[in-house]
Amino acid sequence: MNSIKYFAAEDHIIRKIWGKADTILLIFAGSAAEFALNKAVDWLYFTGKIPKDPIGRLFSTVSYARKIIFATEEDAFATIDSINDIHGHVEKARGAKIPEWAFRDVLYMLIHYSIASFEILERSLTNAEKEAVYDNFLKLGNRMQIPRLPSDYTSWQLSYDAHLQQDLEKSALSIDLFKQYKKHLGTIRYRILLESQKLVVPPQTATLLGFTKGSALKPLMPFYKTLRAAKADWLLKSILLPAAYHEQIRQLDA
Repeated sequence: MNSIKYFAAEDHIIRKIWGKADTILLIFAGSAAEFALNKAVDWLYFTGKIPKDPIGRLFSTVSYARKIIFATEEDAFATIDSINDIHGHVEKARGAKIPEWAFRDVLYMLIHYSIASFEILERSLTNAEKEAVYDNFLKLGNRMQIPRLPSDYTSWQLSYDAHLQQDLEKSALSIDLFKQYKKHLGTIRYRILLESQKLVVPPQTATLLGFTKGSALKPLMPFYKTLRAAKADWLLKSILLPAAYHEQIRQLDA
């Protein structure tokens, strides 16, 4: 009898990263910044769904990634193929092709924020673990038929640095998307989003966003880790996060 083959092995580091809600929420925060600055952000506005529900659409993106990571290889490939179909329908509706570099950018975003968020909340990853994270996302990218992906983590770092220089800019749509974040989160939660982004965004992204200081949350991280160890962190999350997303957030804990 054949054993079940998972997209990511049951002991894979990527499962530890994507198995806790707070790590995923930090990935989400960083992604919200990079989504807004990407030069292909106009594609996110084409359907009109992003400005109407920016938080929900970003949750959808990270939820897709999480679903793939914990799925069997067969189910993961089916999910990836369905994502490709969705992109195909959007391209047909707009009468244009999504730039291939835009697909790489989203994949790169998930790689960077997976590693950065885990290291902020847990511990430093070894080089071998970072390589394993990259290998897993490389498999995802190859199934999505994204061309010219680096073969290893070291090469990816150089490619990601180039992406930050070439593919990000602060545009009118960037400014509008951050306005939508504030509208949907409220002033206090929006401020927490910005301070969370400061924890994980690369220097180039921080410069474009006008982040001139470190995160006000950084000194509070030991306190938060104490709450989490005592399993009291959900009380804090329930206060800080919109009630509409509480159940979705609970489901993020593996």
